[in-house]
Amino acid sequence: MSQKPLTQSKALAPDIFQPISTSAPPSQIESRPDHPVPRLGIVAQSSPIPTNKFYANLFLGGQNQGVWTHPYSVSWSKGSGNAASWGMSVSHIDADQLAFGPGTPAQYFINPIGLQSIVLSATSLTKTTTLTTDSLGAFSANVNLLPSAGAQPAITFPLVQGMGFVTAIYTGSVPVLQSSIFFRTVTQVASPQQGITKYKIVLEDGKTWLAYASGPAIDLKVVSNGLVQADAAFNGTIQVAKNPGDNAAGEAAYDAAAGAYATSATVSGSVSGTTGTYNLQWAKAGLTNKTLLMFALPHHIQSFDGATAAKKTPIQLNTTTKGSATAMAADAFTMVEPNMPTDMGFAPWTPQARSQSNLSTSAVSAINNVATSEVSQDINGQTNLDSMYFSGKGLAKFAQIVYVLNDLSKNSSLAQTGLANLKSAFAVFANNRQKYPLVYETAWKGVVSTGSYVTGDSGQDFGNTYYNDHHFHFGYFIYAASIIGYLDSSWLAGNADWVNTLVRDAANPSTNDTFFPFSRSFDWFHGHSWAKGLFESADGKDEESSSEDALFSYAVKMWGKTIGDANMEARGNLMLSIQARSLQNYFLMQSNNTNHPANFIGNKVTGILFENKADHVTYFGANTEYIQGIHMIPLAPFSTLTRTPTFITEEWNTYFSNGRVDSVAGGWRGILYANYAIINPAAAWAFFTAQAFDAGWLDGGASRTWYLAWVAGLGGAPS
Repeated sequence: MSQKPLTQSKALAPDIFQPISTSAPPSQIESRPDHPVPRLGIVAQSSPIPTNKFYANLFLGGQNQGVWTHPYSVSWSKGSGNAASWGMSVSHIDADQLAFGPGTPAQYFINPIGLQSIVLSATSLTKTTTLTTDSLGAFSANVNLLPSAGAQPAITFPLVQGMGFVTAIYTGSVPVLQSSIFFRTVTQVASPQQGITKYKIVLEDGKTWLAYASGPAIDLKVVSNGLVQADAAFNGTIQVAKNPGDNAAGEAAYDAAAGAYATSATVSGSVSGTTGTYNLQWAKAGLTNKTLLMFALPHHIQSFDGATAAKKTPIQLNTTTKGSATAMAADAFTMVEPNMPTDMGFAPWTPQARSQSNLSTSAVSAINNVATSEVSQDINGQTNLDSMYFSGKGLAKFAQIVYVLNDLSKNSSLAQTGLANLKSAFAVFANNRQKYPLVYETAWKGVVSTGSYVTGDSGQDFGNTYYNDHHFHFGYFIYAASIIGYLDSSWLAGNADWVNTLVRDAANPSTNDTFFPFSRSFDWFHGHSWAKGLFESADGKDEESSSEDALFSYAVKMWGKTIGDANMEARGNLMLSIQARSLQNYFLMQSNNTNHPANFIGNKVTGILFENKADHVTYFGANTEYIQGIHMIPLAPFSTLTRTPTFITEEWNTYFSNGRVDSVAGGWRGILYANYAIINPAAAWAFFTAQAFDAGWLDGGASRTWYLAWVAGLGGAPS
């Protein structure tokens, strides 16, 4: 077997966000112009439209579900609430406003929706109001409220993740401020500088907001406890922000930034050895001589470089599901990940022992005894399915078996036979001859399953046609391909383009590649991916399987290594490092977690993490092993990076210790024991080598061959 990277390697660049390709998808993936979901109210733009970003509710369904920029959320009022406004409502939720589900710990927590603290509107916005969006990018979008279809916008709202103010740009309309909480006082106060009119607003819930009008002089008159109105048309911006505790130092920080606002963002990155650095840089408008005020999430704060860390202000506001956000006086954030897993390969790996590819004689013997049977299973029966997800899992399973045979148990002849069968099974997909072939649709610009086109069922294959779960589905294929190409570099010439297309669809690293949106799945602000595609959602985007999110990054890393694309490999390493940090902050909850409510962290995992709630459940059932296990699957080298021994110990003792694991049925039992191997490899080895081992304890994407190698690499096998 040839084990060399693709000859035409891509050398590491100063900015690792380099295009994978700028060519059309390969010809076996046909193109079509239509998609079941209309591009509602989207102003035509040349760049592809992101599908899984925070603002998607604005072009889906009724266009009036929430959008979370953190710490604020906004939604089109659309005539609702006490104010019955047609403007844009602004909300911020404090931790004491949460509602909790049943149980101890609580099954879920949710932030109230529909609380219209401040509504930014105009006298011309009535029941004929139309909402459009434009300039949709990875971190931002413009929202326009038009008095009627085809009219010029009365107000434009540049929505940017982490924005310090909610900014309304008025173009000749008469400003109106409303509130469904009701105004207690609205007071004009001293201006921070010439050209800015400032108001302090206290609502009936006792919360203090600040409003800054930049432009010509403006006079806001209190008409009623729900309505404040200007006396003339206005060309300028009105910005609102919440000042927690009516804090003087916080107010001074808002004053210093008032008049400037972010319009978009870009991310860049570099690596040196095991250190990865990434930079979020905002474009700004308004009073551009001022420094922006932007909110940072906890994982940002932990990884700031020294210069960025020095830009903290006293302002902290609770976010809905990401702990406390800290306002920074900064036009850019620079974050550093100093311990990227650059030496992590296909073999078992831990942060302490690193890669382990030399297994004991007893381990090799046990592996070969099992692998002989497993590698001979009906691979086509397990992979040529009507689901990209389950097909990908099957291919990844057999790829792991072949890798173990070749590299770890040194059974090259059996590996060669298995590899030939694996290539044949993979070719069904690379030639696009599966039951529901992939198609490149030009409406949203992406590669999707034809399943929903054929069946009319939006939920076919978990919503793949609607851009749900692409990183989950495609990650398994990319992982399998990285092993095939590692074992036989001659295979790459005919298959790399197809595999790269999957990477580009879910993780296009460059806006120069105009066939796919930039980074469809991974959110470089939040530090993890969002699984929900083109479905309206009252609680925003969500993600269930944090581990399959990490698998995708690992697969990208390993595929980059296999094909010699150093920038892709570096991005995978950086994404994995960021995910280890973000997952431990937001998904995998140790007892000392401070980002989620104290009466929720006992669940140990969030279950499904939405932008507005966390629910300890899954989309496919409420069994404990489902909820915990979906954050474990698949167990692979990256698992020891994202899942710490302390966390695993706490979770195991909460749910599975003292024999409770042995009451779990089916493939989930194998998953639980493979996870347990990280902290007790000897017990896991005893389980997987037991004479009475039942193959029914293996998930469809798992093999006993890999689990034995995994556990042996973690130190579980006798010497």
